[in-house]
Amino acid sequence: MLKQSGYAFVTISTPSHRRVNGRPGNEKAKDLRGVFGWSRPFNDDLLDAAMLALMREAHLLRRQDGASKSALRASTIDGQLYFHSSFPTVETDAVFFGPDTYRYVQVLHDALETQAGARRVVDIGCGAGPGALTIAKALPQAEVWAVDINPQALELTAVNAQLAGADNIQIAHSDLLRGLEGQFDLIVSNPPFMLDAHQRLYCHGGGEHGEGLSLDIVNSAITRLAPGGSLVLYTCAAIIDGVDVFRTRIAALLETAGFEWSYREIDPDVFSGALGGAGHEHTDRIAAVALIATLKTMENQ
Repeated sequence: MLKQSGYAFVTISTPSHRRVNGRPGNEKAKDLRGVFGWSRPFNDDLLDAAMLALMREAHLLRRQDGASKSALRASTIDGQLYFHSSFPTVETDAVFFGPDTYRYVQVLHDALETQAGARRVVDIGCGAGPGALTIAKALPQAEVWAVDINPQALELTAVNAQLAGADNIQIAHSDLLRGLEGQFDLIVSNPPFMLDAHQRLYCHGGGEHGEGLSLDIVNSAITRLAPGGSLVLYTCAAIIDGVDVFRTRIAALLETAGFEWSYREIDPDVFSGALGGAGHEHTDRIAAVALIATLKTMENQ
């Protein structure tokens, strides 16, 4: 019903979202974008009775200060609709979607220009599924796996895959690639990269500065990529005294394992609010970065 209504919504950062919702007059939703995009409370008579009934049947209605609120949000990328957790994402198993999701998808679009031959692909930590579905739509001949340790993420990926009409998606519960067998032509990921005191699944990356899970993904790719296969990783990295800690850690790993790789900053300064937190006492800045690493074939070694 949302698709048929022409609904579209671009999800912004949490601080920006909080500011917009805090403006006078934005206390309650006035339209579908207010209900499903801005996650504002609403009066039941705002929605079509059939839509309200579907929400009730799916257990998506919550009560807040005498009004209703949707338990899910809906955002759009490339004209495709993605359901994910409502604002604010405070639950441990929340499924996050935000500006980094848009950056990740753009990195994938750029990388896919040279990955047309990939036949077996996996998106590690698929969340709501935008990475896996972007690839599945671009490579309809490929077997695309969407894996996550969060059951809520897998459920929403399944819903979003159905909405997208993607029939080449396989969904599985997996910690990194431990739940899957065989090699892959393409491994992609947008992992958590923050240090979160509550260790929420979508947010906490572990390690000294949040790079722990990103390092684990690089190590997984080293052992599970087929010759000529590629890892495309979008993450964020702490820059300390002018040095990219994550880049320094992966350089020797990739070169020893026989990879050709490129690495670039997408945005030099993101998540500035984290600089005052534990683990970032000496961090100059946090940069959004993209790594593309390809395992050399025997002919290229």
